[in-house]
Amino acid sequence: MAKKHKNRQKGASSTIALNKKARHDYFIEDRLEAGLELQGWEVKSLRAGKVNLAESYVFIKENEAWISGMNITPLPTTAAYTRPEPTRVRKLLLHRHEIDRLQGAVERKGYTLVATALYWKKGRAKLEIALARGKKAHDKRSASKERDWQREKARIMKNR
Repeated sequence: MAKKHKNRQKGASSTIALNKKARHDYFIEDRLEAGLELQGWEVKSLRAGKVNLAESYVFIKENEAWISGMNITPLPTTAAYTRPEPTRVRKLLLHRHEIDRLQGAVERKGYTLVATALYWKKGRAKLEIALARGKKAHDKRSASKERDWQREKARIMKNR
């Protein structure tokens, strides 16, 4: 029988960052995993957890997928010979048929592409992008009412 490696920390998560704002502002219809084209200092910053997805969005230009607005804060120990750009536009690595499907949904059906999560998978940084449809103000209110009711119901059942 093979030994299990015990060099992983207990409770260590592979999730780097979540975009909770996207779940509040959009109806998430479909999810897709994409790789990221990163520089060395960006990978080090991701390992330190210095990333923000809140203002990011995905777009397709010339049959290639790109992410803009993702802020990766450079570490102070970044090499002096590089000039880090925290919010540069980064290329997403997807298959041609995935890009075509996303482009069709955005152009014909009116969907939006949003980044929902950033995580590690087999030592590589992966970005979860979602096909989403925007929520109206009344949709957001009804979702918050439903959340509050579920919380209150759980509190009542706990006290019984």
